[in-house]
Amino acid sequence: MEGFDSPKKRIIVLIPAYEPGEHFIPLLQEIRERSNMSIVVVNDGSEVEKDRIEQAVRYAKVVHHAHNRGKGAALKTGLRYILEHYSDDEDTAVLTMDADGQHKFTDAVRLIHQLNMNEMMMVLGVRNFDRKVPFRSRFGNSVTKGVFHLVTGQLVDDTQTGMRLFPISMIPGLLEIEGDRFEYEMNVLLELTRNNIRIAQVPIRTIYENDNSGSHFHALKDSMRIYIGIFKFMAASFFCFLLDLFCFSVLNFVTNGRYLTHCNVIARLISATVNFTINKHLVFKDDQSVIKTALKYIVVAAIVLTLNSVLLNLLVKGVRLNAIVSKIIVECTMFFFSWATQQFLIFNRSFVEGRAVR
Repeated sequence: MEGFDSPKKRIIVLIPAYEPGEHFIPLLQEIRERSNMSIVVVNDGSEVEKDRIEQAVRYAKVVHHAHNRGKGAALKTGLRYILEHYSDDEDTAVLTMDADGQHKFTDAVRLIHQLNMNEMMMVLGVRNFDRKVPFRSRFGNSVTKGVFHLVTGQLVDDTQTGMRLFPISMIPGLLEIEGDRFEYEMNVLLELTRNNIRIAQVPIRTIYENDNSGSHFHALKDSMRIYIGIFKFMAASFFCFLLDLFCFSVLNFVTNGRYLTHCNVIARLISATVNFTINKHLVFKDDQSVIKTALKYIVVAAIVLTLNSVLLNLLVKGVRLNAIVSKIIVECTMFFFSWATQQFLIFNRSFVEGRAVR
């Protein structure tokens, strides 16, 4: 492939760069020599590789952060710049790439061929994590991929890929998504799945130089940021589970086990009220009207409560299990159903005309 011109859509390449590696300038050169794409580089406070940042000015518009603010913050700065300077053309798309040598021009072209500008969608360049890939990268992606599949029901083969392509109309919505570091890219995928926006996947080459030593991803610290939303929901759910179990146990003891369903309903009403308050204000930080979200929560809670009570009675009266043990089994079974409904149906935000509306 000698070169690439995209007459149907204008492509703006966005590269967040923090201490970029030796492949950074050759990548910029190749993009400019082989395509009509424009390039925006966000220098995220680089101090060691200033020469490469200075060289980048010959090939790209360079926007600077005075100090390192994180990949998510750099991406948002670049998106704001693109929105301000390129939004006059509706057929514009944004392609994000990394500055560490993992992404190649020919793979970028493959993504461009998959983008449909007439719909809200994001195309991901997904890597093949075989045994040639460093263990920490292979392990990290496997865990993140599994967690993402578990909580969304959608299988994304590479949740941490930095090669992503999307229409410029999505930028306002993307700017409202939380996260300033590596967790931002995971939050974007979660937000897209919550809004049923299509995620297309295109295989790309898997390239790691020197065991991926050029990566600025800190396995423990950045992984914690990625999972923090899920952890908060789990903590809130566990607290309310204990509250529910306590109330149920007390009521069941007082009534001598004669009103199992009544005890379960009362305990659930108490814990559900607490759970709604915590999730709305602390977990999902939702600022929709209380009435709107409460009505949706009540409908879902009623469904969950019905299923909960049916399963509880089945285990206690049908299988003859201990009431407390049965309660624990049922609550664990309903956990991920509860997470999914709250994440995608109750506290969701919608991309409307390219804007994420709370």
